[in-house]
Amino acid sequence: MKTIDDLQVAGQRVFVRADLNVPLEGGAITDDGRIRAAVPTIARLTQAGAKVIVASHLGRPKGAPDPRYSLAPVAGRLGELLGAPVAFAPDTVDEGARAAVAALEPGQVLLLENLRFNAGETSKDDAERGAFADRLADLADAYVGDGFGAVHRKHASVYDLPARLPHAAGGLIATEVGVLEKLTENVSRPYAVVLGGAKVSDKLGVIDHLLERADRILIGGGMAYTFLKAQGHEIGDSLLQEDQVPVVQEYLRRAAERGVEFVLPVDVVAVKDFPDLETKAPTSPQVLSADAIPAGLMGLDSGPETGALYASKLADAATVFWNGPMGVFEHPDVAAGTRAVAQALVDSPAFSVVGGGDSAAAVRILGFEESAFGHISTGGGASLEYLEGKTLPGLAALED
Repeated sequence: MKTIDDLQVAGQRVFVRADLNVPLEGGAITDDGRIRAAVPTIARLTQAGAKVIVASHLGRPKGAPDPRYSLAPVAGRLGELLGAPVAFAPDTVDEGARAAVAALEPGQVLLLENLRFNAGETSKDDAERGAFADRLADLADAYVGDGFGAVHRKHASVYDLPARLPHAAGGLIATEVGVLEKLTENVSRPYAVVLGGAKVSDKLGVIDHLLERADRILIGGGMAYTFLKAQGHEIGDSLLQEDQVPVVQEYLRRAAERGVEFVLPVDVVAVKDFPDLETKAPTSPQVLSADAIPAGLMGLDSGPETGALYASKLADAATVFWNGPMGVFEHPDVAAGTRAVAQALVDSPAFSVVGGGDSAAAVRILGFEESAFGHISTGGGASLEYLEGKTLPGLAALED
């Protein structure tokens, strides 16, 4: 995989596929982690005299312009972080974009409007996707892939465009791949994995793959209740994927057979009604044993005994991968379990990797210093698919 050092960029129009898919509330950015992660590669290109054209998606618009998903706020924040103005094109490949590209001088940066405002970006039809990639290629002389959070998508700007231009991996992708190799090749042991989030079905592939590699797997979040149900426990009104119970039972059997330790919650924080995440109104939480949650209550976080148990399981680990919160961390009544895992990683001497998505957001929202962790990934889905052993289209497209 080539790097920026392999490209001649001075005076050239360099298309940078970044991942600037940040959360917005009322048009304001609530977490700029992905923008900050994109800055080093963009800054390096500007310093080398490139005309930098940055492109990204944001949210899930339906292949047409939607002001709710405009990247305009991102352009402003990117400029602040770069310490220089960032021009903003009102479209992606039409007259506005072409004029903005033509006006670029060496060392300047332009951000195109949301790639997903064009149906060709995400189309499953190769011809339609390729036609959009052709139009993107007309804007540039070279391509740098640096949007790790999108490399598991077979999208025009991720998969098709690199084939049309001289291409290389940016610094962020090189860093992310290097970290993930530490989780898959010559892993320092004990190797512990913490998996949370809402649905066990989202993690089936990675669990299956890690059963052959991890020493212990700690389960939390909404997915934990399907595991508890698989063990025959009462889970009240907690989230359950009934159709996954047999699959989970098979995983538990395989883990016991292979000597992989599966660790499940021993207590939970339960509430009657799902909390209001906007007002943060109190919920009257109850701490209950994880094996007997009564009807009418739903578990939304792991309890204090579980937090202590998980900390003990992480204390002697040499490598830890964490993907998915332990509860609804956005509400203070059900955030303690996620906080306990984050604190355990901070306290552990292990090389710790926070696998993007909600886990990365939780670390920042709960006030932890990012430097306290070994690495905070910018791509939750991409990290999981890499650990499943899948070929990621965006990485394959950057290889020669």
